[in-house]
Amino acid sequence: MNKPHSLYIGLMSGTSLDGIDAVLAKIGANGETKAQAAVSAPFSAELHIALIELQSPGPNELHREKQAANALAIAYAQTVYLLLEKAGLKASDIVAIGAHGQTIRHQPELGENLAYTHQTLNAALLAEKTGIDVIADFRSRDLAAGGHGAPLVPAFHAQQFASTDNVAIVNIGGIANLTLLPKDGEVSGFDCGPGNMLMDAWIFDQQGNLFDQNGAWAAQGKSNEALLQKMLADPFFAKAPPKSTGRDDFHLGWLQEKLAEENYLTEDVQATLLHLTTHIILESLLVHAPQTHKLIVCGGGAKNIALLDLLKIKASDFFKHAVEITTSDSLGVDPQLVEGLAFAWLAWAHKEKRPANLPAVTGAKGPRILGAYYPA
Repeated sequence: MNKPHSLYIGLMSGTSLDGIDAVLAKIGANGETKAQAAVSAPFSAELHIALIELQSPGPNELHREKQAANALAIAYAQTVYLLLEKAGLKASDIVAIGAHGQTIRHQPELGENLAYTHQTLNAALLAEKTGIDVIADFRSRDLAAGGHGAPLVPAFHAQQFASTDNVAIVNIGGIANLTLLPKDGEVSGFDCGPGNMLMDAWIFDQQGNLFDQNGAWAAQGKSNEALLQKMLADPFFAKAPPKSTGRDDFHLGWLQEKLAEENYLTEDVQATLLHLTTHIILESLLVHAPQTHKLIVCGGGAKNIALLDLLKIKASDFFKHAVEITTSDSLGVDPQLVEGLAFAWLAWAHKEKRPANLPAVTGAKGPRILGAYYPA
């Protein structure tokens, strides 16, 4: 039974591996969701390295993954403590935590009974440490029903951001994913490809920075058209939805393969990656929702000034009509909090026994109740 106050916490640490966002959400009887407070916390250097290393096969992998799952649960719990302190609340005030965990493998296309996805997290330990019910492992149920298990946020977008116009939402985290909200109500969505992930990987490799603040480094370079075309030749971009992706497909090794032995300026590579993210978003929109008149940007990429500026400049190259490009700030929602809110909402949907996947987005056989329940 849902508590009258309907307070949930959403925890998100995405493929960018830049840290944890924790959002306190007040959720109404019909799922209307509003942020009440939020905190962010970086990963420790040790946890960041451990999670990066787990993206690729390696020795003693099972032991290292379990240790990372425990460390992530502790980091999540510490972030929850900070959030409760900021909001002046107790654990007993919260109905549940929705926690995505950290994706370290995503293989949805291996075929029936072979496909899998894995988000590392010791959810039982998180429930133990916080004294709050935890809902986790949201992707697996959709995958079991023949879907990709991702993207999951379009169902939340559809409820929160639907309008009477042809609107699209692009969440630019490590991966960029689109939610298409046409005025006829036929919601769809899919992963476009890399969002911040490759830019983050390149600047970390070259400078040791976790991300390119405001896109300043990319702005110093010049996009290389030949390199961009090499990148765009990746088969993923030509796939028809439903489709999803992650570090299994796009990673530093993928980029280094495209660079081969060519001698590119490092800032030109970053600029080209910025153009790649922009191109795949706009091209995906043109192909699958050509009547879009408004594109709402959320996720960490909304903080990248160079990325937003390039989206606005390049939109006229793809569309004959004007496309308004804005961030979710214009709707009163901090772009950095949208995914955290979505996982609070997914926890609410689980508690309410409401299906929360969109088969048109994930390719599942039908609506399913998502998540696994870990009582406090």
